[in-house]
Amino acid sequence: MLEIEIDGKKLTVPGGSTVMDAANSIGVHIPHFCYHKKLSIAANCRMCLVQVEKAPKPLPACATPVTDGMKVFTHSDQAVTAQKGVMEFLLINHPLDCPICDQGGECSLQDLAVGYGQTGSVYSEEKRVVANKDLGSLIATDMTRCIHCSRCVRFTEEIAGFQELGMANRGEFTEVMPFIGKTVNSEISGNVIDLCPVGALTSKPFRYSARTWELSRRKSVGAHDGLGSNLVVQVKNNKVMRVLPLENDAINECWLSDRDRYSYEALNSEERLTQPMLKQGGVWQTTDWQTALEYIANGLKQVVAEHGKDSVAAVASPNSTVEELFSLRKLMAGLGVDAVQAFARQADFSAKTQGAKWLGQSIEELAQNEAVLIVGSTIRKEQPLLAQRLRQSVKKGLALSLVNVHSDELLTKLAGEVVVRPDQLVEGLLQVVKAVVELKSTSAPAGVDLASVEVSDAARAIAKSFDGKEKSAILLGNIAQQSARFAEIYAAAEALATLTDAKLGLPAASANSVGAELIGADVGGNVFESGKKAYVFLGLEPEYDAHNGAQALAAAKNAEMVVVMSAFQSCAMDYADVLLPVSPFSETSGSFVNMEGKVQSFNGVVRPLGETRPAWKVFRVLGNILGFNGFEYNSSEEIRDEALAGDIAGRLNNALLNPVAVATKSVQGLVRLGEVPLYQTDSLVRRAPSLQATAEAALATTLRANAVTLAKLGLSAGDKAIVKQGQGSAELTAVVDDGLLDDVIRAAAAHPLTRGLGEMVAAVEVLKG
Repeated sequence: MLEIEIDGKKLTVPGGSTVMDAANSIGVHIPHFCYHKKLSIAANCRMCLVQVEKAPKPLPACATPVTDGMKVFTHSDQAVTAQKGVMEFLLINHPLDCPICDQGGECSLQDLAVGYGQTGSVYSEEKRVVANKDLGSLIATDMTRCIHCSRCVRFTEEIAGFQELGMANRGEFTEVMPFIGKTVNSEISGNVIDLCPVGALTSKPFRYSARTWELSRRKSVGAHDGLGSNLVVQVKNNKVMRVLPLENDAINECWLSDRDRYSYEALNSEERLTQPMLKQGGVWQTTDWQTALEYIANGLKQVVAEHGKDSVAAVASPNSTVEELFSLRKLMAGLGVDAVQAFARQADFSAKTQGAKWLGQSIEELAQNEAVLIVGSTIRKEQPLLAQRLRQSVKKGLALSLVNVHSDELLTKLAGEVVVRPDQLVEGLLQVVKAVVELKSTSAPAGVDLASVEVSDAARAIAKSFDGKEKSAILLGNIAQQSARFAEIYAAAEALATLTDAKLGLPAASANSVGAELIGADVGGNVFESGKKAYVFLGLEPEYDAHNGAQALAAAKNAEMVVVMSAFQSCAMDYADVLLPVSPFSETSGSFVNMEGKVQSFNGVVRPLGETRPAWKVFRVLGNILGFNGFEYNSSEEIRDEALAGDIAGRLNNALLNPVAVATKSVQGLVRLGEVPLYQTDSLVRRAPSLQATAEAALATTLRANAVTLAKLGLSAGDKAIVKQGQGSAELTAVVDDGLLDDVIRAAAAHPLTRGLGEMVAAVEVLKG
């Protein structure tokens, strides 16, 4: 610990701290632009110049290390004169366009100019003008305003992992720009907007739509992946205008994924359902709530009476709140129906665990591990901010390894990578298990057959990365969780975790996956396989949100009664009998349980649109109409307290309930890898125009395979290809992807072009279009 005095205040700080760190620790504000606590020190804006005793000239607080006995003066005449000099130079070329600048009212330059700027300028020459850059559909540019703080450049390189922005030229001719012909395509690109201290980078969807002082700010929680990012939702005239990160170092730090940031556009979509609707004689008609609810109550009772309780299933989106899922399950239980499912994308339901499956540790603890193995995951797309945390940990010594079905760039150093076919994830994981067994000279785990497993050098490298590590983890990603051999993958991973003393965890695929398991919304397996007489869908679009979209859509069309509770009309008009407008997360109170088992409750940020109602209230009224007991709730908090009563931590357990035999299988032929694209994960992102205009969204319309496979199929890059699977087909554009093995094609699932195809991983036929 070192002693330092700042403006007469004495304090002690750890060795290695900077003057800026010391000042921040006691709440002393030093003006700055380029400094940011999560980025490297650049010291190029010079706004943080301070006077240090015995120093011949002012020093930058952000880059000056503390020395024992140092005396610092942040507001002395020397310091203020230096800061005012810097401000004068910053304003020489800055345009005086605050009235039309989207950053107006929340601009650091504007704020500091009040205290450190002058009333006039001695500079009379023409100001420079810089051409704007095309950074894509999410980020708007006004580069003449740029003050060269380099925050955006450092963010893309250090946090996003790839330097998509750079600085060209020198002096006043310096320009921040992307690589020629490129846009900024990172899955967390929108954070450069928050980082920009001026109006050079602003939100393109939000541009010119409101002033910051006109907006109300309300806290909420991200509704797309299991991280549970904390949000500030900004509202004007009962309309969500913008979403920003709410800093929480334990979860999302100060960042936000583009999916959480821009999906709010769907809340104002023209597809919003605002009134209950009934199909009468094949024609849709608007109706009142009482008529619609009585129709549903009588219809469900009739189906159960005629065909039995097993003829009905309720399928919900795993982004539904705890309160919604608990009320739905309780209502179905009143009818005697057991099949309540919130994991429609899962193919194998035989991996039963002793509790709800979760990350196995906190998010912060995961980042502190010495070795991590990720199995079956496109983690940058599935968990953008978790991938970012792991990248930072690799810089500090984490050994990160993969057993995966492709070798997509993770933008970080890997200790080892085993790439297998999508139908051979089990075999890939068994390579690592056998490598560890050989390294430790121990016997094979019970139930795991390693006799025919051939160990690759990559698998040995992964085994070695775990050797001698005290803290390690094994994570099963979405591809593993949605595999038809999930139980075998899980058992092999559990065996590996036992051998290496690692913690086994599942990064939750959706906002409330853990909560859904906690309240038992995982019963019934694949409810589309056998086909039911009646379905109740909550926030779910079966053709997009099921493992086999074609099968799910056919089951819905063949059912006698389909009740759809959704914020959107969508394609349900084709197969539903009744549509109920229920609130998205922004219009209801509720709770999500994130991947680390943390319950996060939130309130609605705007009033429900039209006649939209929160789903838990709809279930309450349905329960009353049906005469069931226990539906007298007055608030979502009452439901939450009943649903999550007791110790939640004690109900989280990743240990398998029953042993699962694991053995190798031989496969051959052309196989499809059907991942859910980043911007097709749920009904909200599918309806966000700006997200659908990104390069990432365009990638979902392609068929990707390596050069050998394309040649074998008679295709070249850019050709049209017809993908056939079962009774369905899709026309896609061929693209070379050298990260895949031979005889593997990537054709996205959950997409309008591919919803007619079948299972995510299965044999396919490909023809030239």
